[in-house]
Amino acid sequence: MVYHKKWIASAAILAILAAFPAAAKTLRMAGNFPADHSSSQAMDRFAETVTKASNGDLEIANFPAMQLGGAQENVDQVKSGVIFGTWIGAAYLSGNVPEIEAVSLPFVYPDRETAFRVIDGEVGDALNERLAEKGFLPLGWMELGSRNVTNSVRPVSTVEDLKGLKIRLQPNETHIATFRALGANPVSMGIAEVYSALQQGVLDGEENPYSVIKSRNFNEVQKYVSDTNHFFDFIVLVVNRDQFEALPKVQQQLLREAAADAVAWQRETARAEDETAREALIAAGMEFTEITDEARARMQEASAPVIEGLRQRVDPELIDRVLEEAAK
Repeated sequence: MVYHKKWIASAAILAILAAFPAAAKTLRMAGNFPADHSSSQAMDRFAETVTKASNGDLEIANFPAMQLGGAQENVDQVKSGVIFGTWIGAAYLSGNVPEIEAVSLPFVYPDRETAFRVIDGEVGDALNERLAEKGFLPLGWMELGSRNVTNSVRPVSTVEDLKGLKIRLQPNETHIATFRALGANPVSMGIAEVYSALQQGVLDGEENPYSVIKSRNFNEVQKYVSDTNHFFDFIVLVVNRDQFEALPKVQQQLLREAAADAVAWQRETARAEDETAREALIAAGMEFTEITDEARARMQEASAPVIEGLRQRVDPELIDRVLEEAAK
C-alpha cells in the first residue's frame, strides 16, 4: 500500500510537470547597432529561427542600440560570460585578437565580393581559431561595409585634403595608423560620443559605411562625404565559447544553422541598404565627392607603410594570405 501511494504521488507530479513544461533557456545577445540596422534585423531573424527550430526550448533575447552598454563593454561581457553573445564591428575584437587587423588593411578590397572571399576562406578560419583561443566562438561574419570619410571643414577629393582633419576612428591600431599616414589627426572614440563631438566641433569628421552615417544622423552635423572606400569592415557574430559548448549538440547545430541563415540574409540586405543610405545622405543635403582612381591610388601609396608596420605585430603569413586572396 505504501509503494502504491508513492506511485500515485509520482504520477501526479509527472502530470503537473507535463501541464507546466520547463521554461525555455534564454540566451542574451547585445549589440551597439540601431534596431533598424540590417545587422540588428538579421539578429531578429536569428531569434525567430532559433525559437521555431527548437520548438520553444531555446530563445534569443536581443538587446540592440547599446541597451546593455557600448561596443567594448559588450565584448567584455561576452568574454566574462555575463551575456551569451554580441554582434559587433570587428575592430572591437582586435584588442583580444590583434590578428583581426589583418583583414582591415587599407585600400585592399576593390569590392564586397573580394572582401567576403577573403573572410570566408582560410583567413577567416584562422581568425575563428584565434578568437576561440580567447574564449569567443564566431558564428558568422556580416557586412559592416566600405568605410567613407565625412567632415564639416572641406570636400575631400585628394590625400592632401585630409591633412590636419580631426577624424574619429574605431579602436583599431591599423585604422588609426592609416589615417595618421594620410596626414589626418585620428581620434579613437566610442560611437555613442561621436554625434555630440561632431556637433560641438571637438571632431572635424568621422568615417563609416553610408548606412551607419545615415542611421546615426551624422548628416545633421556633417556637410561633406567622400567615397574613399579606405577599409571594408565586418560585423562579427560571436558567442561565449564555454557557454556554447555546454549546450546540447543538437542546440549547437541549430544555432549554427540559424546564424548562417541570418548572416546570408544580412549580407544581401546590406548591399541594398548601403546604396539606399548613400542616396538618402545626398538627398538630405550632404555634398558628395567622388574619389578618382588616381587620387585613391595616391592614398593607397601613402598608407602602404602601415601594412609593413602591421607585419611586426601579427603573423606576416596571415597578412600575405589576405593580400594574395584579395588580389585574385
